[in-house]
Amino acid sequence: MTFRKRVYNTLEFSASGRRGLNLYINLGLVSVIVLNSLAIVLHTVPEIRHNRLYEQLFQYFEIFSVGIFTIEYFLRIWSCVENPRYRSDWRGRLQFIFSFWAIVDFLGIFPFYFTLLTSDFGIIRILRVFRLFRLFRVSRYSRALKMIRNVFYETKEELLICLSFIVFTLVISSSVMYYLEHNAQPERFKSIPATLWWGVITMTTTGYGDMYPVTAVGKLFGGVVLMLGIALFALPTGIVASGFMEQIRRDKGRKYARCPHCDELIDLQEVPHIHKPDPKKH
Repeated sequence: MTFRKRVYNTLEFSASGRRGLNLYINLGLVSVIVLNSLAIVLHTVPEIRHNRLYEQLFQYFEIFSVGIFTIEYFLRIWSCVENPRYRSDWRGRLQFIFSFWAIVDFLGIFPFYFTLLTSDFGIIRILRVFRLFRLFRVSRYSRALKMIRNVFYETKEELLICLSFIVFTLVISSSVMYYLEHNAQPERFKSIPATLWWGVITMTTTGYGDMYPVTAVGKLFGGVVLMLGIALFALPTGIVASGFMEQIRRDKGRKYARCPHCDELIDLQEVPHIHKPDPKKH
């Protein structure tokens, strides 16, 4: 195995399994990401932000973290050609740079370097938001978050149908409520777009109390929309729950084998012609 292949297997949590150096490096990266997210949150506390000692600690930790993430980013670009999807040297690397996870990695380090080139505090304040993209990188190493992603991906068509039905019902109910309540409350139900807010808080059973019907017909219709909203939002919940059960059942039935040539884990369900030798026969 080449050094570049070893680097790729080490950085890719799914390539070598959870063991050895791969496990420790990825756990270390996750720890730095989590600590970064915690530092971003704590830095907004006035008592901590205005303390000179804490401010220096935040700056040193930011420099350390960006250094780690920068090294990781370029190592991923260098070793990505070991992935069959990015096999071609410069074309493969260019394709990887514009992939979703590479963009997330870049947005995690870009604000630090860009703020070194500008003194505009407004731009710096906006770019600080992009540091939160580091938290998204945890899903690359978390099996649970990968499972959530797979569930939503496999049920996307059903969820899209439910979302379309919810939006359709929201527009219809808000339009009807506008005509029922506009004469009684012209300052609140002043237009259908303004009434959409009532539809959202009613169908989601939030009920902030800033918009509510006062006429008898409006109250009756509002009650129907409220019960309809409960039923509608139960549909995607059932779809996602069913997807989770199917994903868990599938993962429990999966078997893996380690390739004797590249030492990479192979899903035997995806490659059925590859099988592990029976130790009883050898």
